[in-house]
Amino acid sequence: MSSPLPPPGARLMLVFTLTPELRPDAAAAAVRAGDVAAVVLRVPKDGAPDIRHLRAVAEALQKHDAAVLVEGPDTLVTAAGLDGVHVSDLRGLQAALRELKPQAIVGAGGLASRHDAMEAGESGADYVFFGALEPRPGDAPEILDLVAWWAELFEVPCVGLAASLDEAEALAQAGADFVALAEALVADGGAATVTAAMDRLSRVDAQP
Repeated sequence: MSSPLPPPGARLMLVFTLTPELRPDAAAAAVRAGDVAAVVLRVPKDGAPDIRHLRAVAEALQKHDAAVLVEGPDTLVTAAGLDGVHVSDLRGLQAALRELKPQAIVGAGGLASRHDAMEAGESGADYVFFGALEPRPGDAPEILDLVAWWAELFEVPCVGLAASLDEAEALAQAGADFVALAEALVADGGAATVTAAMDRLSRVDAQP
């Protein structure tokens, strides 16, 4: 398993919550609809996850060359054959790096400041993720500012969370290596949303 090294231009990441309603074929259809580099699967904090379901969803996505990351216990990476973990609490980052690197991807979210982002990048995280997986109203300007700052100064790939197609285009324009589409955007008709997002990103790529 290798780190997600981005080609020129932003690629997409998707976010789904692992619920009984999440169908492997529907999630895979969203991945097939565009250049989706990775998918973050959120594991509900109440109760143990269904490992068989998690593995089925992951395998459906991996068939289309998307790395599957879990926001949940590090042990799920091995148990379900995943590609890595998305750490949303920086207090768990060092433990994840020790346990999983270099065989698996370890991404750093939960970044409350520029200092947090720099510490995560210096520690060996494969990417820094700006914005919460569950978007908060009013966060978009700060996410955009952080992405633009990071992209200008650092080599570690950065991800910006987009809660709308307009935000996705703005993040790509600001230099994001990856644009993560919030779950609300892909919960219904994910493939159509991914296609629309790819159109927005292609506009940025076409600019001189």
